[in-house]
Amino acid sequence: MKLFDGGRAPNPRRVRIFLAEKGISVPLVPVDMAAMEHRGDAIAARNPLRRLPVLELDDGSVLTESVAICRYFEEIQPEPALFGRGALGKAQVEMWQRRIEMNLFWPVAQAFRHIHPAMKEWEVPQIAEWGEANKPKALEFLAMLDAELAQREFVAGDAYSIADITGLVAIDFMKPARLAVPAELANVVRWHAALAARPSASA
Repeated sequence: MKLFDGGRAPNPRRVRIFLAEKGISVPLVPVDMAAMEHRGDAIAARNPLRRLPVLELDDGSVLTESVAICRYFEEIQPEPALFGRGALGKAQVEMWQRRIEMNLFWPVAQAFRHIHPAMKEWEVPQIAEWGEANKPKALEFLAMLDAELAQREFVAGDAYSIADITGLVAIDFMKPARLAVPAELANVVRWHAALAARPSASA
């Protein structure tokens, strides 16, 4: 088994944090995304979308997409449960994972990809207006999330989950996207600080 990893990129980082929380060690194959190595033949042969991360199993099976890879590891090592427990708990984690991915992670990624000069060769065409249009979407969602986090420690309930991992990575991704969490969103600030303090956050 080996994991083709993209370093500081958000999606590979999600998987590394997940594995750290599980206490699972997987050999990493570093891929230099700055040098566009993820567009090369080695990755294309495993993922025609030429994106990371990519998990290759010992039998040659390949999994892509960060949450799908995390689900695989949840199945082979259920504890600690990071996709929820029971019918309701699992549905709540799925709900919040989807909400954060679509309403925070995605708008922040669009702002970064369409505004940051380093992404000119990646995002063709790079449309600055679209990047700017996504900034208020992310901030609007954070305001809603702040009200929700007034009621609980973690985003999907009383336990840390994949939804928290996606939230941590999305908020950290705001800095290169030239966005900041408004200081008045005290619950989001508290939540993010607690997630960032976990040892897995440095994975």
